[in-house]
Amino acid sequence: MTTVSPTNPDPTTKAPGLARWRSAGDVLSMLVVLGVLILLFGSFSNHFWTPQTVKTIVNQFADLTVVAVGMTLVLVIGGIDLSVGSVMALSGAVLGIAMADWNLPFPVALLACLAVGAGCGLINGLVSVMWSIPSFIVTLGMLESARGATYLITRSETKYLGPRVEWIARPLPGLGASTGFLVALVIVALGHILLTRTVMGRYMIAIGTNEEAVRLSGVDPRPTKLATFVLSGLAAAVAAVFQVSRVSSADPNGGIGMELGAIAAVVIGGTSLMGGRGSVLRSFLGVLIIAVLQTGLDHVGASEPAKRLISGAVIVLAVIADVHRGRWGESVFRALRRFK
Repeated sequence: MTTVSPTNPDPTTKAPGLARWRSAGDVLSMLVVLGVLILLFGSFSNHFWTPQTVKTIVNQFADLTVVAVGMTLVLVIGGIDLSVGSVMALSGAVLGIAMADWNLPFPVALLACLAVGAGCGLINGLVSVMWSIPSFIVTLGMLESARGATYLITRSETKYLGPRVEWIARPLPGLGASTGFLVALVIVALGHILLTRTVMGRYMIAIGTNEEAVRLSGVDPRPTKLATFVLSGLAAAVAAVFQVSRVSSADPNGGIGMELGAIAAVVIGGTSLMGGRGSVLRSFLGVLIIAVLQTGLDHVGASEPAKRLISGAVIVLAVIADVHRGRWGESVFRALRRFK
């Protein structure tokens, strides 16, 4: 029998205890960063530690949360989806046109919106998987195409929807959290179950670790990869609904830069850019860190260029940490074993 060696070896396959140590260390380090950010911005702004700030963080980042779930799945299989922001805009535009111009009821317009997002993901997956084209190139092309289609169908005009969608982003009485945020939490839970408790999730991790080994074992990786891109497009469409409801309109410029925020949150959460390793729950913690960072910068009066500079630095630091995370974790684990 031929033995296939992983092209992206992970020391956790040799030491199961290292996987648990790495996971616990990632969560602990993220909680520490989150706590430091809260204390830091709280010391600079008297209005940061208020219920209103909590509501802002909870309710204004439901769209980023959902996009991060889809991005986690794509990165786990060793791909990337740069088109999520533009797919969001196109899906939101279809929702806005269906309700504002065609006077369709919200459920019907919602189905059209979700169909557009899933369709864009299907195109990404088909081109990338069937023609073996890197997903970076394919989704970069979709980024431009979907944005152009958005401007064409809306004539670069914003579609105002008002109260018909505002209820999704409005905080529920006595709870403080919006319907959109609660749905986002459900999607995070479903994404976690998919990745950790299903056969498809195991295939995703195996494909990201060594796709050739999966193929030689008799499993066709193409259906799983295709479904992953469809899920990413569908997540972008759901995020579009949340964004449209928050601003009460479908803006053709919506979603610009969303792909960078999602990648930053996911990488901060410990998902490897090389594939084969990731966690939806930790990606959610990464979203919280991004949300606290952006909200805190708003509270201290940081300018837009300064916010972009800091956000870019966070992405670079997260990538550096991702590259060295495995080495640090393995070194600490071996030191603990020698100590025992």
